[in-house]
Amino acid sequence: MVIHLILRLVIWLLLTADLSPLNIMIGVAIAFLLPHRVSASETLKDWLKVFGQTILAIPQAYLEAFQMIIRPHQQSVITQEQVKPGHSSRLIFWDIFLITFTPKTIVLKYDPRGWYEVHRIKRGKQS
Repeated sequence: MVIHLILRLVIWLLLTADLSPLNIMIGVAIAFLLPHRVSASETLKDWLKVFGQTILAIPQAYLEAFQMIIRPHQQSVITQEQVKPGHSSRLIFWDIFLITFTPKTIVLKYDPRGWYEVHRIKRGKQS
């Protein structure tokens, strides 16, 4: 439960980009007021993997942003990616966040049957 409250508070602080004491108190209040579901299918191992992917996504996002500035990308591709088996709704949300965090990719649609529709831009000529 504490991990989920911290996660909600971190998301609030990322969205508002304000570390003032008042904003932190508002974030804590919102973290407590949001509805809680009792589905604990994820394990600590799953969350550690997600944390590692998040740490690796930050330099990747900077690299992709510089690549887009230096060499424009003209080709776009829409692909289907399968959701990892056994992922809870929280882990699916975090996967979508990580895909969308990098500048060259964005999740357009999530299909509850287990697929993401991902838009990617690539270097090359558009067909």
